[in-house]
Parts: sequence; C-alpha cells; structure tokens
Amino acid sequence: MNERAPAKVNLVLRVGPAGPDGMHELASLFASLDLADQLTFEEAARDEVICPGVEGENLAARALAGFRAAGGDPPALRVTIEKRIPVAAGLGGGSADAAAVLRVAQRLSPLGDDALLDVAVALGSDVPSQLRPGHAIVTGTGQRVAPVGLPPTALVLLPAETGLSTAEVYAELDRLRPVAPPPGAGGLADLAGGSLEALAAALENDLEPAAVALRPELSAALADLRAADALGARISGSGPTAFGLYPDRPSAERAAAQLPGALVAGVQG
Repeated sequence: MNERAPAKVNLVLRVGPAGPDGMHELASLFASLDLADQLTFEEAARDEVICPGVEGENLAARALAGFRAAGGDPPALRVTIEKRIPVAAGLGGGSADAAAVLRVAQRLSPLGDDALLDVAVALGSDVPSQLRPGHAIVTGTGQRVAPVGLPPTALVLLPAETGLSTAEVYAELDRLRPVAPPPGAGGLADLAGGSLEALAAALENDLEPAAVALRPELSAALADLRAADALGARISGSGPTAFGLYPDRPSAERAAAQLPGALVAGVQG
C-alpha cells in the first residue's frame, strides 16, 4: 500500500498561552501543499519504520504504537518513508507521516472516530488536521478542524540547512511573551474565501519572532522573498522555512530561480 503525506504551510498562526499540560491553544489557517512524502506499507514480522536520512525516534513509529495501544490491531507493518518534505522545517512533515500511518492502520483495523482523534491529539497539534489532508482552520490544541477552500496560489519555500526544534521555539515564544491572550479564529473563514491579495496581506505567525530570535538569518530569507516580488512572506509554523505567496506557478518559478535552495509548491485543489 502507498500513501501520500502532504506538507502544510501556516498562512495564519495565532498562539495562545500554554495550558496546564504544556500545550498551547491555537487558531490557524493553513494550506495543504502538493509537496508530499511518500509512504510504502508492507506486512512484516514486526512493526518497523524506515526513514533514510532521519535519525532518532520517528513520529510515524509512535503513531503506529499509539494506534495499537488504543485497541487497533492491524497486521505488523514495515513502513518506508521517502522524505520529500524538509525535516524539522515547520512544514508539518513528521505530523503528515504520522497521520498517514494512522489512516492506513484505520483502514486495516478501524477504531472509533473519537479514539482515532485521541491518538492523533496525543502525537501533536498538527496531526489531527492531517488525518484528512486539505486546507483547514484549526483551533483548540489542534483537535478542532474545519475544512476550507483557498484561492489558487503558488509558493516559494526557502528551507534552512538545519531544522528548528518546535519545543525550543515555543519556549522562546513564552520567554518573549510571558502573558498571551487566548487566540481567536475571527476573520479566518473570510480570509480563506477571499482574494489572494487580501490573504497575502493578512499573513500572520505568532511564532515568527521566536524563530527569528533563535535564527536571526531568517530575516534575510524573508527580505529575499519580498525582493523577489512575493505578494506576502512569512515563516511557516515554528520554522525555519520561509515562504512567499505568488499568483501562479510560472511567477513562483521565476522567483525561485533567483533564490538558491528554493522549492516551488502549489496548493492542493
């Protein structure tokens, strides 16, 4: 069995205070991209996740173990991940892989919807929204997902050579902003349903100041995108990937040709 795991970009990310469990409340509008990891599933003697180039525990392995702990009983699986999404880049690649594992396990040995969501929530705030990939408004600690449409656009992505720890970025945010109001989702549905120009003008990311504080060179990446005629540019999620919005793929490709290491991606239809 083969399964795609698409990347996502946070077009708007509002972050509230941390709760008693350490999780932050979010209100986010994100785009699902045509940039995706490819996962292959085979029956095996034991569960195994193979992901060349990624060291340490893989979130996909935790997803499979969590699914079994919740009562699911698919056959033992060997999962091979072909990484196309940059690692630790703020593009949700690890979460997308974990959600892809949950989707396949669910087809093989279904859990109830609530039980499956509980497994996803325990893995991280980006996993629940990826159970059914698509553009969405996400609230709570990631567990409330409302699908939306987005205007056609193309993106230029500027990944960094080394990733950023999500936990470190959130810790830096809490240091920079010890008191935070609850995040609101007001206006996000209107942005999703409006023009690309209005969306580009309203890009927002509460984690960006923390990511830039940890990696000051990200300011130059954002400036490079704006100089290359991006309609708007931000850091995606916890970073360190910078992205710019463009009206179509040809204009994005022309911009990317000026920017070393740039990737071009489109939003999924």
